[in-house]
Amino acid sequence: MKYSDQQRVQRIYDNDIFDEEQIMKSFARSERHDEARENAKRLIKRGKLPLDEIAICLPSISMRELKELEAEISAESMTES
Repeated sequence: MKYSDQQRVQRIYDNDIFDEEQIMKSFARSERHDEARENAKRLIKRGKLPLDEIAICLPSISMRELKELEAEISAESMTES
């Protein structure tokens, strides 16, 4: 299939817009995930909820990630002591 110059330019333009939209969506997801991580850290530091309940409240954070955060926080508190 041969494309005219105008069609080629339009395809490039369409792909650039698609890429830009994907980048913006990815950025928004990343921002939400970072916010959820910060919330998880605060909840872990307070020590009021077990990890499985935090996972229910923050479903975008996996149990594995919660355990990693818990280990980080534990290590931080050990170095501060």
